[in-house]
Amino acid sequence: MKLKHYIVAMSAAVMLVGTGLTIAQTPQETAVKKLVEPRLADGIKVDSVTKTPYAGLYEVRVGSEVLYTDEKAQYLFIGNVIDAKNGVNYTKARTDDLSRVKFSDLPLESALKMVKGDGKRVIAVFEDPNCGYCKRLRKTLAGMDNITVYTFMYNILSEDSAVKSKNIWCSADRNKAWEDWMLNGKAAAPAQSNCVTPNDKILALGQKLRVNGTPAIFFADGSRVPGALDAKGLEEKFASLHNVKVN
Repeated sequence: MKLKHYIVAMSAAVMLVGTGLTIAQTPQETAVKKLVEPRLADGIKVDSVTKTPYAGLYEVRVGSEVLYTDEKAQYLFIGNVIDAKNGVNYTKARTDDLSRVKFSDLPLESALKMVKGDGKRVIAVFEDPNCGYCKRLRKTLAGMDNITVYTFMYNILSEDSAVKSKNIWCSADRNKAWEDWMLNGKAAAPAQSNCVTPNDKILALGQKLRVNGTPAIFFADGSRVPGALDAKGLEEKFASLHNVKVN
């Protein structure tokens, strides 16, 4: 695949979103940005260029994606920078940081809420009602305790996803309707036409947060994990957050 085509595909996948922040750059970083931006695909805008402490590389940030170049922008490096001594993946650490959210800013009133046990362990999950991996995750969550799950019904997989979400949202017991569908394949009764849902709001939110697939799990520290974790993976993640300050 040609480099320009790769960058187009990459940027389309992450859905570029401005952060509203202005980051001061050194003259050299500004110069590298001016050199590298015209060499990317047409219309691709570089959010920032930052000199890294390794190998003389400059980080080129496009949305939440990261690539690298040299000081003359003659070469572009797409992939992970890993410390050969300790195995630390600097690129993953950086992209994880860029993809963090402020959990308290999520519109939780627009989500389904399930509480089990003391509910102290909190996650928010973006799920499509037609997503097989979401159903697998739902089975995992059903077997866990002491957890609060906020579910944003994120309709991106098929035309009737929004219909199914509306029927569930407009049910007398939303959580039961969601569980019945995701765990047992029992569809909710058709909603009345005047029932208002947050479907459009959640779709816009997911796009803003660059949620490109379901499920997507957000933890209380703002970190995210794309895909369906199993029970062991979730427990390990919760354990790692035990002493982390929630933002």
